[in-house]
Amino acid sequence: MSDFTSGFWSIFISVIALGGISACMLLLWITSKNKQKSTIDGDSSTGHVWDEDLREMNNPLPRWWMWLFILTTIFGLIYLMIYPGLGSFKGKLGWSEVGEYQSDMDKANKELEPIYAKYAAMKVEDVAADGQAKAIGQRLFLNNCALCHGTDARGSKGFPNLTDNDWLGGGTPEKIKADITNGRIGIMPPMAAAVGTAEDVKNVANYVLSLSGSKHDAQRALLGKPKFETICAACHGVDGKGNQDIGAPNLTDNIWLHGSGEKAIITRINEGKTNEMPAQRGKYTPAQIHLLTAYVWGLSNKPGTQAAQ
Repeated sequence: MSDFTSGFWSIFISVIALGGISACMLLLWITSKNKQKSTIDGDSSTGHVWDEDLREMNNPLPRWWMWLFILTTIFGLIYLMIYPGLGSFKGKLGWSEVGEYQSDMDKANKELEPIYAKYAAMKVEDVAADGQAKAIGQRLFLNNCALCHGTDARGSKGFPNLTDNDWLGGGTPEKIKADITNGRIGIMPPMAAAVGTAEDVKNVANYVLSLSGSKHDAQRALLGKPKFETICAACHGVDGKGNQDIGAPNLTDNIWLHGSGEKAIITRINEGKTNEMPAQRGKYTPAQIHLLTAYVWGLSNKPGTQAAQ
């Protein structure tokens, strides 16, 4: 409740919470002041009778029930004083869900620290070859990374496949760890204005398809080649094999992150694309990131081999 954009909502919630408790107490006080009136017969019925002898009674609430109601409202007031519940007021204890979660995570990390410390001192390639480490890394991956990359790490449209050794920013342990730790942003700017007319864009798209041997119009590809070499080669290279230093994808391997075919490539040229891999340094400890790096690296490399470039 501390992220309200307007003070009105904080006050509104406070009034509703305190007003509700006050109204209950007022109602209880009013009913306790009303004396029950007896009928002519001297009983406490309301005078309503059904089925000849079924009478509606008007007896007061049991005293223990009233005290229980009073104690409940007092508990509510104490709760609102020590815990957040009155708009942006954080409560005397300063408790929050985020703080509780972080406390639990810190406790768990402290208990697991000896296990992670063992692997933190090992090389990524050696950690990837350890069965226990791989199991821990897999759980870390499934709990966080699988949401985008899939439980099998093969990704989907817009989310890279981590098992095929085709890396946008490089597949060495150092680069994988840096991307997990700091995240990364990949940007393909809209290039339609630079390429020229709609026909020019279509020609370049067909040339891009020709680089990977995909189905294309050979005549258009021939016309699109000069435009590609003049404009697109700055990032993707004259040979179209990309540049991992800036995250420019290889266009010759027939692996398409955002869809293949003429239409998909034309869309990318016209609209561009921005992808973001969020940083994980605030969520995982360095030792956990080291182990997660080993797991991800091992998905596309056999333990004991040289790191993929």
